[in-house]
Amino acid sequence: MDAQLRELIPFLRDRNPQVRQIALENLLPQTVKGAPHRDIFFSGISTGGLEKPKESDLIRDLKLLCRDQLSVSHDAFRALVNLSDSPLMITPLSEPAFLSFITSYIINPHSILADLASMLLSNLTAATPACATLLTLKVKIIPDTRLSNGVYPIESRCGSCPAPVPYPSAESRDVPALPLLINAFVEGAQVVESGDLSKRTRKATLHFLASVFANMTASPVARNHFLSPQPTDVLKEDSIIEYPLAKLVVFTEHEDSIRRAGVAAAIKNCTFHAAGHKAILSPESDSVAVPPSKTTAPGINALPYLLLPLAGPEELDMEEQEKVPELLQFLPPTKKRESDAKIRLTHVETLLLLCHTRWGRDYQRQHGVYQIIRAAHENETVDKISEHIERLVQLLHGDEPKIASAEDELDELDTMPETQMGGPPKDLTAPAEDSDDEDMRIEEI
Repeated sequence: MDAQLRELIPFLRDRNPQVRQIALENLLPQTVKGAPHRDIFFSGISTGGLEKPKESDLIRDLKLLCRDQLSVSHDAFRALVNLSDSPLMITPLSEPAFLSFITSYIINPHSILADLASMLLSNLTAATPACATLLTLKVKIIPDTRLSNGVYPIESRCGSCPAPVPYPSAESRDVPALPLLINAFVEGAQVVESGDLSKRTRKATLHFLASVFANMTASPVARNHFLSPQPTDVLKEDSIIEYPLAKLVVFTEHEDSIRRAGVAAAIKNCTFHAAGHKAILSPESDSVAVPPSKTTAPGINALPYLLLPLAGPEELDMEEQEKVPELLQFLPPTKKRESDAKIRLTHVETLLLLCHTRWGRDYQRQHGVYQIIRAAHENETVDKISEHIERLVQLLHGDEPKIASAEDELDELDTMPETQMGGPPKDLTAPAEDSDDEDMRIEEI
């Protein structure tokens, strides 16, 4: 059987698309974890050492087939998503040219398979190389007002995403890819679930980009980007600036659990940067800078979105109602708490991290955090979450330690082992290591 499957490999390069499709259809079942002949996809791959890392002809063929017509590219993306759970695939799939295609494809609103591309990018960013590349990656775009996002990514052109007609006439520009991915993620949440793709402004929901942002913010370098004011329009440097994280926090109550979980993890990762606590908690009406930068931008206003998933239908008296953020006042009797225990735990851990600065503790005391988590504790059924809530209450209601300088508080959190709150630190400048975070990895589709 192994020899028969290998005989199919040359047909992936056949001129006839039907032949390519049939060959790929027969190879696809062997890409899933545990398949008896999965080793044929790893034959000829080297991951470094004394030799320069190289990919096999088969993997190169699959990467090229992602640009093929719809039926072929669909199976090619599925194959790479399945295979990307292996560390052997990280290097060949994280090379800049392929990442540039994937990100350009996701950014283009007309890309039919952008959800599969997002799943692949999520798997790749679970390791260091893709995160490091994506953080500095620039893609070629042409301004095009006919597209819902206003830009046409040149490298997105392929069989499942043809170029606009007529082709845009403006000059091409190199722009950072990450802000465009964040904008695409926001736009994806507005996709109307309809069987008719022609009626959608964007063809994909892009929920898996939340996992990409969670993976990236595990690194101090990347979280600094999400806590650095950026222009809202990448084509206009003088446009209004805002913190990129502000675009993500609003999705903590989204109906899709993958989007909710990824956003929750990204917010939590960003709170490891103690200097950003004031920007994370402050309302949009306040202009805040994240030291040592002096550039200000509207506050991220994350607290209401951290508390909403923990809030239930319990009624608060008028005095307590006035303390909680406006978004949590007079919640309807149909309000339900977050059903996923892992996500609830993540939000409580985030609130705990925000207590590591005096300013963060005081802000939570003044804005009704205790009132919300008190009811959450009464209804919590998971012991670990209950224990974390009790720690949070102790920090909010306990006696304050002796007065320490703000700088001491920031240093304490920035040097705290991140494993204390879950998730090892990721250094984008360090050599690639295997990721142990299986929750953020997609397998077997």
